[in-house]
Amino acid sequence: MDIYEEIVKLRQEGRRGAIATIVNVRGSIPSFKTAKMLVRDDGSIFGTIGGGCVEADVWQAAREVMESEKPRTVTFNLNQDPKYDTGLVCGGTLDIFIEPVLPPALLYIFGAGHVAVNLYRVASNAGFEVIVIDDRESYANRERFPEAQKVFAEDFDQAMAKLTPSESSYIVIVTRGHRDDMRCLRWAVQTQARYIGMIGSKRKTIAIYKELVKEGVASDLFKRVHAPVGLDIGAVTPEEIAVSITAELIALRRHAERPQPHMSWFLSHELEGETPPKKDLMDSPAELE
Repeated sequence: MDIYEEIVKLRQEGRRGAIATIVNVRGSIPSFKTAKMLVRDDGSIFGTIGGGCVEADVWQAAREVMESEKPRTVTFNLNQDPKYDTGLVCGGTLDIFIEPVLPPALLYIFGAGHVAVNLYRVASNAGFEVIVIDDRESYANRERFPEAQKVFAEDFDQAMAKLTPSESSYIVIVTRGHRDDMRCLRWAVQTQARYIGMIGSKRKTIAIYKELVKEGVASDLFKRVHAPVGLDIGAVTPEEIAVSITAELIALRRHAERPQPHMSWFLSHELEGETPPKKDLMDSPAELE
């Protein structure tokens, strides 16, 4: 297996890595230009860029690139740094480009109504692979979601038992009712998913949170929940709401550095001691199922 096949295998397994490539050489080095080394998320490597201390430093830089998910270039001056004088190098300078190897961004959409079908369209165009889950065959089908990776038309609990979201997965809960939303959220917060979003008002969000905590679900598990879901752009229609949610997914996926106009109650409140507001103008402004 060559290094490119290994990269494909890594992505198919939903794992991360970083690929280091020698992109510029000045003088003599213990390898050759374009030599590549893959560092996997478990610390193992495939290929080599010459061995020795350079390779050890690149391994560490690759681990950092995996975490930041942003590429970088590192330069090694083998003539001047005594730690590289190990007999393995001949002197010279080399630049190594390190880029992240990321698994496909997989989005699980729970619900298949109006918001879900528009979210599927917008998120798919933004590069997310989509899995749809709903207990209604008339909604969860290939006619409505022709290019989805999978479509589950079965009870939510049965479908969830078959799913194993990874740390690179995203979950958005837009079912047709509070009861199903709570069932899905109970399961979602106990997965490794990178992002969890649930539709509905702040009042509904707090009520569901308090009910789940009363059941024994640890409050810390809700720190990554975005509810109400999406960025606060004044969205009203299912099409606009889909854009709002997808924008929030992209901001997280691309590590947006600027503050975002989040609507999420969880991002602005302590999880203990909160009481639901006395009223909301709309209990579930985005549940247009």
